[in-house]
Amino acid sequence: MRKRFYMGLITALLALVVGCTTTTTTKAGVHPLWDAGNTRDKIIVLSDIHLGIEDAYAEILENRSHLIEFLNRIAATADVREVVLNGDILDEWYLPLSFNETDRDAFYQEILENNRGVLAAFKNIMDAGIKLVYVVGNHDMSITPASIEEAIPGIVVCSDRLGLGLYRTGDRSEIVIEHGHRYDVFSAPDTITNSHLVSGPTMFPPGYFYARYAADWVISGKPSFTADLPVISTVPDRATNPDQFAAYAYYKTLATEFSRITLGNAFGDALFDIRIDGYNDVYSVKDMFPVLNEQGEISAPVLFPNYQRTWDARQQANGVQKKASFIEAALGALGGDYIETQARLQFEVDKAHSDTSVVLFGHSHIPAFYDYGNNHYYVNTGTWIDHNVNYKEADGSYLARTFAVVTTGPSNQVGVYQYTTDGKLRDIKDLLLSDLV
Repeated sequence: MRKRFYMGLITALLALVVGCTTTTTTKAGVHPLWDAGNTRDKIIVLSDIHLGIEDAYAEILENRSHLIEFLNRIAATADVREVVLNGDILDEWYLPLSFNETDRDAFYQEILENNRGVLAAFKNIMDAGIKLVYVVGNHDMSITPASIEEAIPGIVVCSDRLGLGLYRTGDRSEIVIEHGHRYDVFSAPDTITNSHLVSGPTMFPPGYFYARYAADWVISGKPSFTADLPVISTVPDRATNPDQFAAYAYYKTLATEFSRITLGNAFGDALFDIRIDGYNDVYSVKDMFPVLNEQGEISAPVLFPNYQRTWDARQQANGVQKKASFIEAALGALGGDYIETQARLQFEVDKAHSDTSVVLFGHSHIPAFYDYGNNHYYVNTGTWIDHNVNYKEADGSYLARTFAVVTTGPSNQVGVYQYTTDGKLRDIKDLLLSDLV
């Protein structure tokens, strides 16, 4: 099957090469993004494209043509050194519950075939002499580096551990780029908690199950339905019982999300027929929802039981250098501030003495820009999906198609932009700084 996967992708790529010019720098009508300098010192970082296997439920449909145009204009911009695709480029999570994935290699092949225009633009970037880097995210955590490298010859895939990637670049290796899900209790690879349930290796965290449920809700037209969820009314004391307070924090987060995104199904209806990644059973929301059990403890009955107790081991397995508490991570999961605190904690990017001058994450879909002084910065690159529910401007419009540009040199320059629908670059740094006040 793997051989067929590679041969199919090579055939598709050959068809693309025959059907388009080899470089976009000479292609009529393609203009550079800006007036380029004489030195290749620009690093462009974008994330959370979420290319889907079918347009019927892809999150980037309206913005895909803008993305292709943007990528082709990068190829015509002579001072760009690298383009870094910072996670959630291909999407294995945002799928309706009825979708049954049985062959992972074939699945990713179909995503690429469904997005040939984007694939061709990637090739144009590399043909222009620009390094193209793929950093693994959570929605594409299960794809192997070899698969991407075979599918897109010349791309550099950064995966330092199973389902994770961290990339250092810049003239002095002063720039750190990673997706950010390593620090997220709901999205970090989990090979531990459900190992007793599966017949083979697994890495899917709770976020995978939640994403499948949310996709079905959106595809169904976001039906309004009052969720009949169990209620835990007594909050454990954080000081005297931190374990159960952590379990309560996990419960509270799931209760918030499953109350907001609801399907017209009973709590115990079998919905999650996964049949991949070692799962050979069908599960319900009830199976993963924390309740007060007969032992007097807060725990999900089947999926991710006592989830807070495996967090330290999961951080260790995922290469987290400075561990965060489960409570902090669970309570911070629904916003963008927690992920910025991780940039500061893990890389000390806010410290003048740090060798890391710029940290760029994605994952949250919330664009951000923090200036710590001394040419040290944190940036979140936001997302390119059609409707970014995590960030709306004052006029109610969605802020999507965002990216960062880092000019590496003796002192870095960092910009955050939106690619507008009429092909202009909108500087949003001041907008993002104002949100911090």
